[in-house]
Amino acid sequence: MPTPTKGHRLGGSPAHQRHMMANLATALFEHGKITTTEARARRLRPLAERLITFAKRGDLHARRQVLTVVTDKSVVHTLFAEIGPSFASRDGGYTRITKVGPRKGDNAALAVIELVREEAEQRTRRRRPRRAPAAAGRPGRGQAAPAAVAEAAGPGPDEIEEAGADEVADTEADSAVEGEVEAVADAEAADEQSADDEAGARDEQATDE
Repeated sequence: MPTPTKGHRLGGSPAHQRHMMANLATALFEHGKITTTEARARRLRPLAERLITFAKRGDLHARRQVLTVVTDKSVVHTLFAEIGPSFASRDGGYTRITKVGPRKGDNAALAVIELVREEAEQRTRRRRPRRAPAAAGRPGRGQAAPAAVAEAAGPGPDEIEEAGADEVADTEADSAVEGEVEAVADAEAADEQSADDEAGARDEQATDE
């Protein structure tokens, strides 16, 4: 249902506007269409569609709600017996406003508001086609990259074997380097020991002489 427009009310008081809208709604339901100013047509449209919605319900409470606005019982009978059932297949949009140009004299914008008599077309819901699977090079939305998936899944058996072979080679290289360092250290220690022995022997000879 269209939202009522905001702004200045029609007439001198709220009661005047309420009675004016009731009379326009009564004339619309009685004749099917009326010619009035564009401002009044726009104000009448949400009220008329609300009353038609009550008529589609068709219960006693809805009839009493309509009688608070439209006091003519013959018009209310027409609304509930003919107009309401004719819009059973339509979910809103019961009225149509057509501009007809300015009025002679005061140049006011005129419009024709009428009930839509065409039957509503049954529209089938269109389903969006499913998206094609994402390409291998570019992951789709919600999908991780292949590298990230592989990293999260962990290394495979081939990678584990290659890592084990690399670790063994690194260990052997480290042990070879440590062996060379120890051999150099032993040679230096032996040289120092021989130098100390020679120095001690010289000291003993000097003492004997």
